[in-house]
Amino acid sequence: MSPLRPSSGLALQSLRLRLNGRVLVSLDAQVAQGTVLTVMGMSGSGKSSLLAALAGFVAAPFQVEGRIILAGRDVTDQPPQLRRMGLMFQHSLLFPHLSVGENLLFALPPGGSRHDRRERITMALTEAGLDGFFTRHPQTLSGGQQSRVALIRVLLSAPQALLLDEPFSSLDASTRDTMRCLVFEAARTAGLPVVLVTHDPQDAAAAGGQIVSLDP
Repeated sequence: MSPLRPSSGLALQSLRLRLNGRVLVSLDAQVAQGTVLTVMGMSGSGKSSLLAALAGFVAAPFQVEGRIILAGRDVTDQPPQLRRMGLMFQHSLLFPHLSVGENLLFALPPGGSRHDRRERITMALTEAGLDGFFTRHPQTLSGGQQSRVALIRVLLSAPQALLLDEPFSSLDASTRDTMRCLVFEAARTAGLPVVLVTHDPQDAAAAGGQIVSLDP
């Protein structure tokens, strides 16, 4: 792969994640804008812990070595809120007591009038095929619809990278295919480097790009 421009993409430089001193994950990789690095492994291999390290959520007994460079910024020692990495999980984790629109408003960066912020949410829902869903509540949505809302929420937060923690595994087969296409196309359109962790070879095939295995 060609070297990344200093101002773009995600670079993992001699990244080591240790648990009680033992190396759990060792990774050197460059992820260009709009491309996907797929990290495969079974349960317990350290996949989710790797994403937590990238996002800044690990604590003792884990230790992180190496550097994490995002869009030309060294974010290794920065707190999660300053890293600008968007996370999608296996479950959508929407607030059940809030409407879809209210859930999405939490993701928007500060600024703008109340009217403008609501219009932005409404437009994003329409583009995702969820026109009229602003006042719906999460418990009334299908799994695929909840996943779409979760994707919109991540993108509205203006991330500079996208971290995917098996976001398709809880969906039925047909919805899974649709969401794979939607997520990866959204990342390409936004020019986001993506790190996907999964145990499903079909996820890796749909993502394209680099594949790293954590299994022995």
